This record gives sequence, C-alpha cells and structure tokens, in this order.
Amino acid sequence: DAIAPGTTKTIDAKFFAGPQEEKKLETIAPGLELVKDYGWLTILAKPLYWLLVKIHSVLLNWGWSIVGLVVLLKLAFYWLNAKAYASMAKMKAINPKVMEMRERLKDSPQQMQQEMMKIYREEKVNPMGGCFPIMIQIPVFIALYWVLLSSVEMRNAPWMLWIHDLSAPDPYYILPLVMTMTTMLQTALNPAPPDPMQAKLMWFMPLIFSVMFFFFPSGLVVYWITNNILSIAQQWVINTRMGVPPQFNLPKF
Repeated sequence: DAIAPGTTKTIDAKFFAGPQEEKKLETIAPGLELVKDYGWLTILAKPLYWLLVKIHSVLLNWGWSIVGLVVLLKLAFYWLNAKAYASMAKMKAINPKVMEMRERLKDSPQQMQQEMMKIYREEKVNPMGGCFPIMIQIPVFIALYWVLLSSVEMRNAPWMLWIHDLSAPDPYYILPLVMTMTTMLQTALNPAPPDPMQAKLMWFMPLIFSVMFFFFPSGLVVYWITNNILSIAQQWVINTRMGVPPQFNLPKF
C-alpha cells in the first residue's frame, strides 16, 4: 500500500542469517526448509537426509553415520545387486568362448555378430542383464550425493584419525587413493568386454571419475569407498557360489 505524505507505517519482518539446518528452518517458518537445495531429486533426498539424521542420533558421528546409511542402502538393494552380479558372473564364464569365436571370425564381422547372439541364446545370458538392476539405483545414489553435499552438519565434523572435517577434501589424499584402488579392484572383477575399445574405456572412465574425488568433500569419498567395498564383497561371494572363481581382468593397452 502507498504511504500518504506526513504519515508513517511500520512493517514487521523476520530475518534469519545462519546455517541451513532443516529443523531450525522449520521452526522459523513453515516451508522455509525448502531453501535447502537437494537438486532435482528432492523427493528421494529428503527421506535419505531424515534417515541419516536418525542414524547419527545413535552413532553420534557423521562419518560412521554415512557408513551406516550406505550399509542400509546396500541391504535394501541386495537382491537387485545380486541379479546384476549373477549376470556378470555368467558373462565372465562364457567369456573364453566369446573371445575364441571373435578371433576365429575376426574377418567376418556380420557372422561374428550372429555367432555371438547364438552363444548368448544357448547360454541364456543377457549382455545387458548386469546394467538394468544397477541403473535403477542410480537416482538414489545421486540423491545421497546431494544430501552429503548440501548438509551443513558435515562442516567441521570429524570422522577418525586425520579426517577432522567431512565437508573438506582429505588433506593427505589418502581417502581418494583408497577410493581409486577399490574402484580399480571392482572394475577388474567385472567381465572384460569383447571389444578392445570398450575394454579400454572400462578402465579409463573409472580412472577419470576417481581423479574428481581428490577434490570432493571427505564425506562423499567415505560414502563411495564404503559402497565399493560392499559391492566387491557381494560380487566375490556371488561369483564363488556360482562356481565362477573371481578373476582379475587387468587392462591391456
């Protein structure tokens, strides 16, 4: 409304300057907690944040709370991961037959493709069977990434030993190096693609991805290391149960 000449008008308003802690924002004004940016997966990120806070109320350490949350997520997705790793184990079991066929028919690309599809049908293997169960989980882990990235609680929150701030990169780069090693180990356990170029990309992409983590907050690296270790353990157990001895497919450049 306009203020007439010679008159005064008082307007009351609240001003808040502080960290974006959801509980504190909710008490100031309903809906104010929405200023906390979780990206485009807010519908998944908010329940994950709630669960992370509940775990922290028990463990009283944000680093171990991240580990606990990843463990719960891996348990929730156990059967999806089991299907993916079982499909990978089948692919690894028939890999020698595929490689022999590719060498034999390397001068006949069309016949090679037909023979490869025939092998897949006979062995009842879906080459994409290991991808779909993992793709379903990607939105959840992207949402968790945003939770850890946007949670002010991680600032100056210690974990253990030299990690005194989960919101800052590891000052000694130990966690990123461990993360890189676990990523390489997990890649080595996967069946090698028959195409040489795809086999090289299978190694280059994790390496490039790992380099990024040298500059990421320690909390995110802790989450990824935990996820890698649990994935390796589950893949190892499933391969062993299916009679496919775990083998390391080292890169050939």
